[in-house]
Amino acid sequence: MELRHIRYFKAVAEEKNFTRAAEKLAIAQPPLSRQIQDLEAELGTSLFVRTPHKVTLTEEGELFLQYATQILDLVNRSEEEVKERKEGLQGTLYIASVEGCGPRLFAEWIAAFQKKHPHVQYNLWNGNTDDVNNRVTKGLCELAMITAPYNTEEFHVYPVYEEPWVAMIPKGHPLYVEGTKPVRPEELLPYDLLIPSRESRKGEIDKWFDASGKMPVIRGRIAHMMNAYELSLHGVGISIYPESISALIREQDVCVRRVDHPDAYASYALIWKKNLHFRTWRKSLFPLFNHLGNMFLNGFKAFLTDDMFHLAGILGCNSRIHAKSGEPLRQTLMTVVDHLSDLTAGWSQGDEAFFGHFNMVTFPQILHGNTDTGFLVT
Repeated sequence: MELRHIRYFKAVAEEKNFTRAAEKLAIAQPPLSRQIQDLEAELGTSLFVRTPHKVTLTEEGELFLQYATQILDLVNRSEEEVKERKEGLQGTLYIASVEGCGPRLFAEWIAAFQKKHPHVQYNLWNGNTDDVNNRVTKGLCELAMITAPYNTEEFHVYPVYEEPWVAMIPKGHPLYVEGTKPVRPEELLPYDLLIPSRESRKGEIDKWFDASGKMPVIRGRIAHMMNAYELSLHGVGISIYPESISALIREQDVCVRRVDHPDAYASYALIWKKNLHFRTWRKSLFPLFNHLGNMFLNGFKAFLTDDMFHLAGILGCNSRIHAKSGEPLRQTLMTVVDHLSDLTAGWSQGDEAFFGHFNMVTFPQILHGNTDTGFLVT
């Protein structure tokens, strides 16, 4: 039995048709049929039930398919590892991201990662959170960035960033101001709003107006940030989006005002499937995660030498932070950094059990006082 027999068998099992399998393998059908017959003769059993229009696996064929898959996976992994040992980490990392700060964060991470692993290629796709979730579920990408809420039953979730929601207001509008004065939700009530298309976003935004007892006027549900910017620029409505939309502003024809509400923050997280086969992808992702963790820790430790209230502002905290003294906050943050250092050590060693069962509470939650512990390992 040779590897080509196993590859031919797997192709026929997947295509359920000799003609399509032959096309996939770029060989003629008669030689393919003879190779499968030789394999069946060597095993002493039929692997397929043949009909005029398709073939199906026998019970013995189902069993042999499991072994064939394992054998070919082992061959592929051995080839990759030998090649990596000689030439360094290789392969393509399939990534998906939402708009907002996602493209910028991935660009920064990949740029630094590429210096250490120049042979790795990247396939980066952008869409809204629902589209990104769908791609991860279908296995079309290995790593993705989305905004909350997260599906923790299906995905591993690693929070990485948080930014405030803002209102983008066209020049000439009654709420237009020069400067950075926040806008209260009740001030937005009389005016048309443009919000992201994801259904959960409307529920999130509606809650900002609970205290007023009134509901906002939603004039449009916009899937892409650039469309929201252009619509606001032309006076269609006030766009309610994460703060990163301000990067699109070219002139002072619109202003950006932070929404003054304690829950008006957009949270971002990296996600990957819980049942993803680690042995086929960890060599691409563990070094990346280890690099991301170390990048974050080094920058974060530097922040700890600065004024604590300034740090709170950088991390997206509201005014409640000012009721806390700097030193307890410093101690809390250093404790979190110690936990994260342990985590990145687990990443660098490829510790699947350690890596696959954790949940991190975001730093703004710690500073807001929304949690008693900053880091949980379960």
